[in-house]
Amino acid sequence: LSDNREIKSSLFADLFADDELDGKKNFLSLYNAIHGTNLKLEETRLERKLIPQSVFRSINNDISMLVNNRLVVFIEHQSTINNNMPLRLLEYFVHILYGIIEPKSKYKKKLVEFPTPEFYVFYNGKEPMEQETILKLSDSFMEKQDEPFCEVLVKVKNIGGKEIEKLPVIKKCSILKEYCEFMEMIFKLQTEKLPEQKEDKISIYETAVRQAIDQGILSEYLKRKSTEVINMFLDPYDYDM
Repeated sequence: LSDNREIKSSLFADLFADDELDGKKNFLSLYNAIHGTNLKLEETRLERKLIPQSVFRSINNDISMLVNNRLVVFIEHQSTINNNMPLRLLEYFVHILYGIIEPKSKYKKKLVEFPTPEFYVFYNGKEPMEQETILKLSDSFMEKQDEPFCEVLVKVKNIGGKEIEKLPVIKKCSILKEYCEFMEMIFKLQTEKLPEQKEDKISIYETAVRQAIDQGILSEYLKRKSTEVINMFLDPYDYDM
C-alpha cells in the first residue's frame, strides 16, 4: 500500500465539493473568493458535475460544479507545476458536456447553448511561482499563431509559501486557509520523518489530524472524517465506498 500521489486532489475534492455536510458551502465560499461575489447557499443552485465513468473510467477531475445553471467551474489542486493543464481541463470539459448536451442536438440547426466553463488550478508546491499565472492551450500548438483560432485559459493561483494569509483568495476564504495549514502540517511531518512502512505513514497522518483538531484547523471536518482522511492519504479514495 503506497502513498496516494493524488492525495491533495482527493482531500481537496471532498472538502470543497463532495462532503455531504459542508462540501457545497465550502465550494461556494471558494467561488465567492475567486469572483469577489457574495452568493448565499440558500439562494444558489449548485450541482456537482462528474465525468460519466461508464464511458471514461480512466479520466477524472477534482471539482466541476454548475453554478446557477450558467457556470461550470473546474478547479484542480496540485503540488507540482503542470503546463499541460489547459489540455487536461479541456478534455474534462468536453467529457462533462456528454452528460449535459443531448447527443443529437449538435447536428440540428438550432444553436446549442451550454454552461460557460472556467478553469482554475491551485498550486502549493515548493517550486517558485508567481502569485497568479495564466496557462494557455495555444502554448502547446506546434505552429504558433498571433491570434489562435482555439484557446483555453487556465488561471493558476499560488496558495503556497510561508505568508499565505496575505494572498487575496486566502483572505476571503477561511476554509481554504485552513486546508493549506493542514497540508503544511503534513509536509512538515513528512520532512521530519520520511516513512518507509505503512504503519509509519499512518502515524504521521494521525499526528497531523490530532494537531489540526487541537489548533482548530478543519477541526469539525476532521472530527467527523478522520479515518476517511487518513485513507485518502494511503490509497485512492472512493467516496461512495
